Amino acid sequence: MDQILRFEAHAFGRPYHAARVRIPARARDTELHTHADFHEFMGVVSGSGEHLLTIGVVPLRAGDVVLVRPSDRHAVRGATPDGLEFINVAFPSSIWQGFLDLTRTPSWSSRGPVSFHQPAAVPVFENALDRFQNAPTAYDLLRFWTDLLDLLVPGHPGGSGIPDWLAKACTSMRAEENLHGGVPRLLELAGVSAAHLSRSMRAAYGVTPTAFVTDLRLEHAASLLAATNTTIATIATRCGFTSQSYFTRCFTTAHDLTPTAFRHRSQRAFVP
Repeated sequence: MDQILRFEAHAFGRPYHAARVRIPARARDTELHTHADFHEFMGVVSGSGEHLLTIGVVPLRAGDVVLVRPSDRHAVRGATPDGLEFINVAFPSSIWQGFLDLTRTPSWSSRGPVSFHQPAAVPVFENALDRFQNAPTAYDLLRFWTDLLDLLVPGHPGGSGIPDWLAKACTSMRAEENLHGGVPRLLELAGVSAAHLSRSMRAAYGVTPTAFVTDLRLEHAASLLAATNTTIATIATRCGFTSQSYFTRCFTTAHDLTPTAFRHRSQRAFVP
């Protein structure tokens, strides 16, 4: 049975969590898991291994950088002869998405975790780990993101071509009162025609306005399920779903778990 890991269980109020992970060759695979409320970057420092995903097995080697999102189910194994060593940096999804919107960095749209090969990123992970071990601040997390994206997204920030009006509208949609209003509210905030919004959303984020809003709603719902005892019906309403049954269908499709099962597991989960 998959684990669902929660950020706050081990972050203890810190802005991010960092750890060096070593998986020897022939060791038992890490457990297949998903994340309740956080993203993580994995930076492979040395050795080799495999990333076990629902879409298949992806090789890992020194210099690889992998972005794992809450919807991604994954596990890791080391390979012969030296196993696998990586640094894991985890951070709240809501803050990460706000950073992407603020810097006009497009979200990566893919099935499964997003992978890069950038050996120059290893020192960035080492620095983030060093800072984590000495009372990290939010500035340290911002420095990690900025240094890393400078390597992964040439010309970052501001080189993505995302117009200011779209970035501001997407950022504003994270407020619950706007999220409840759905695509009509996004259109109001953007101040453009439906056709123009659709074209711009596809160019900037690779998704339709409806898919963008649905993803935001499901992300907010996952946070409420993990962190509160609010009823599922109330969460569905707060997030803008027309009914609890429709919310349950959407959530189950996205997470392979019902909202009830997700809450049960996430409230007993941890960050390794």
